[in-house]
Amino acid sequence: MRIFLTLAAFFFAAPAMAEHHEAAPVTPVTIVIHGGAGALAPGRYSPEEEAAFRAKLNEALDAGYAVLESGGAALDAVEAAIVLMEDAPMFNAGKGAVFTRKGKNELDSSIMDGATLNAGAVAGVTRVKNPIKLARAVMEKSDHVMFARDGAEKFARENGLELVKPSYFKTEHRWKAYKRALKAEKENQKDAALFHDFKYGTVGAVALDAEGNLAAGTSTGGMMMKRYGRVGDTPIIGAGTFADNKSCAVSSTGWGEYFIRLTIARDICAQVEYQGKTVEEAADDVIHHRLQDMGADGGVIVLAPDGSYAMTFNSKGMFRGVKNAEEQIIAIYGEEE
Repeated sequence: MRIFLTLAAFFFAAPAMAEHHEAAPVTPVTIVIHGGAGALAPGRYSPEEEAAFRAKLNEALDAGYAVLESGGAALDAVEAAIVLMEDAPMFNAGKGAVFTRKGKNELDSSIMDGATLNAGAVAGVTRVKNPIKLARAVMEKSDHVMFARDGAEKFARENGLELVKPSYFKTEHRWKAYKRALKAEKENQKDAALFHDFKYGTVGAVALDAEGNLAAGTSTGGMMMKRYGRVGDTPIIGAGTFADNKSCAVSSTGWGEYFIRLTIARDICAQVEYQGKTVEEAADDVIHHRLQDMGADGGVIVLAPDGSYAMTFNSKGMFRGVKNAEEQIIAIYGEEE
């Protein structure tokens, strides 16, 4: 009788026990993108140009989020969003890249996996249609982190990536800006708006997938009128790009020399990991204090493992956007969202 009562008590108690079982938290899949920071004051673009920027940012968000929504990896979402922006001639990455002082388009890119801390980067490529794809190939198909110039393009050929003629990257509006810059240099003019255009223009994405993994990627044509094989922060892990599941994922845009000196992307994640700051607090400290105190400007997008994010900049504007299950935001100018 005692055994029967004990078993009965167990079976009748089981449903109550099940009622108190808590479901595992659902990861809030999220993608955040940027299309570069700079002197983006209202009125700089025509209504048609502004609409084109917003449409392309929305398209990039949709492409990346579609990957996440279907259960895909954060790395795939980052790559999908950046490829779309590399192919869009209005951004300084891929087609539409700015020109070096010698009138060439030289492209840099990087990507990082927050789950493994693996990373890949390329610098100074001139024939690779989508540098972000090459950066990922370096990460996944080599023992190295960064390839540059001829070596990077040889690696691209060996791995079947699409190569194009250098003229593919040329756009008329970038060429006109380059000619104006050459003229200003010869006449020793200091055009403030043009000077800002020298430094800015990059695309990037950070993503959080359903498995809780973070990834980050960045791609750029670099600084207009750059000289002698200059490489900025974009392909440098810890400066232009960083991702770690323990802290956050970051993609940067701005004056690359300062982002390198300050290891902007890694510093933000370090503050999150070791000081317990939110991504917004860490980004604010690094951009509005450390970077600004050095007389430089730019911006970052940052994403945490819990889906919280920041889109922080101290320039007049930054092309930016975020998409998750609750919202889809696109903005260009300061205080817009």
